[in-house]
Amino acid sequence: MKPVRLMSFNVRYDTAKDGVHNWAHRRRLVADTIRYHDPDVVGVQEAMTHQLRELEAMLPGYEWVGDARDTAAPSGEHTAVGYREARFDASETDTFWLSESPETANSVGWDARHPRVATWVRLCEHGADRGLVVLNTHLDHYGERARREGIALALSRLGDVVDDEAVVVCGDFNCVVGGPAHAAASDYALPDGRRLRDSRRLAPCCHGPTTTRTDFEDLLPDMGIDHVFVSEDTAVTGWSAVTDRDDTHYASDHLPVVVDCEF
Repeated sequence: MKPVRLMSFNVRYDTAKDGVHNWAHRRRLVADTIRYHDPDVVGVQEAMTHQLRELEAMLPGYEWVGDARDTAAPSGEHTAVGYREARFDASETDTFWLSESPETANSVGWDARHPRVATWVRLCEHGADRGLVVLNTHLDHYGERARREGIALALSRLGDVVDDEAVVVCGDFNCVVGGPAHAAASDYALPDGRRLRDSRRLAPCCHGPTTTRTDFEDLLPDMGIDHVFVSEDTAVTGWSAVTDRDDTHYASDHLPVVVDCEF
């Protein structure tokens, strides 16, 4: 497989309470940030249905997979995965709920405040022998147990579907490095014995701040909660928390994380 650039990006849901920082004022900047950094695969979090459709229109060349976390709402949030359709085909994908009833739409797990989901996709690069399985998720912001149980469920599901493919797990973990959910993912053993590793720790150099949170105008320190994990047979050649912005604000209240990999 040729080198792959990955991005994980919480794009912040569309809400009027954000005022001058709401989606209407940021959507072009979000799309331009993705376009400029040119990922082959991008996992987004908090993208409501209309936001995802707008990104789809502004970013031709990407195909998107993933269902909304709240099917009762007309514009529920997604943990969608976008991939370059000129390079990859998606042979299989699924979205499930991080709860005691993962097949039950809209289910809220443990002590979570909201329904939470994970989306995985099996990508096959045109002309390549080896595939890539990507899982993208957004763990609950409130429930500590929900984060622990949610990542355990997501990783167990991943273990059920992966064969010998390269593996990526990305998302907003609402958990800093060393926290329970991060620790669970950073040493998770796949069925064939390969372990997941935090891409930041594998990179020969890291660019940008350790935090990945903003208040749209300034960085919020000590909040590196957005992570990209890869199977240990992966060579990580670069890691960056992207601080691009315009004159008014950052593109989101999270910084996108960009990782360059060789599988």
